[in-house]
Amino acid sequence: MTGRRRAVLIAGPTASGKSALALGLAQAGDGVVINADAMQIYDTLQVVTARPSEADMALAEHRLYGTVPAAVRFSTGQWLAAVRAVIESVDPARPLIFVGGTGLYFDALLNGFADIPEVPAALALEVQQEIQALDGEQRLALLRREDPVAAARLKVADPQRLTRALAVKRATGRTLSSFQQELSASMLADFLSIDRMVLDPDRDVLRARIGDRFEQMFAGGAVEEVRALRALNLDPSLPVMKAIGVREIGDWLDGVIGRDEAIALATIATQQYAKRQRTWFRNRFGDWPRRAA
Repeated sequence: MTGRRRAVLIAGPTASGKSALALGLAQAGDGVVINADAMQIYDTLQVVTARPSEADMALAEHRLYGTVPAAVRFSTGQWLAAVRAVIESVDPARPLIFVGGTGLYFDALLNGFADIPEVPAALALEVQQEIQALDGEQRLALLRREDPVAAARLKVADPQRLTRALAVKRATGRTLSSFQQELSASMLADFLSIDRMVLDPDRDVLRARIGDRFEQMFAGGAVEEVRALRALNLDPSLPVMKAIGVREIGDWLDGVIGRDEAIALATIATQQYAKRQRTWFRNRFGDWPRRAA
């Protein structure tokens, strides 16, 4: 049945207008909007993560928004499994509209994914501390002993990639390269058509939108959401605890900073995040058509 299916992929930085465009397309063509944003998958933080409002979600079918408890570490592999379930449950005649700012989700959806187990944060930190005192050649020599294939792929001893390879080996007993060889097939391989686009507004326009949006969030329920999240007493290393706005609003609630400073800091963090997203999409999805909004 997949051969009849159509998909639209809408990627782009935060505040670029992705959700509104997806909603309009879904309404026009009886489509199903599927979340491709790693933060909007979690419950508790609807306003903080700019999830579509209940009113918008009532206008067209939306899936995978706010479906995962905040206490869960939700992986790309788990997202793909959830997407597969959605695809199987939707009439093949209805277009599937994937929308979000998590590039890895789109990459895995199109190109397949190696489901590498989560590495405990304590182990990753232990590896980071171990390699700090080593020079580049010593780091590569260490990796060669534990994962020769991964070491051969590294032109320089990049600390982040080296740490990941070593931590995966020590956590699982298997090399990172062995997991990467088990790349799954593209979930959209048999689709009849796939339309792709990256929303890429003018930089000044995007910065202005980001500034306005967090001011509105602060007054529109974000504070109450952060209070509710903090009441859960979650592990600070969980992904949801790193959502932009959680720390800033938390510091304001604790009296560490003022309201204006909290908004300013969250706005700056969002602008920096948007810049990283744009760079990622430019480097990885350079052949996707661009739209201003």
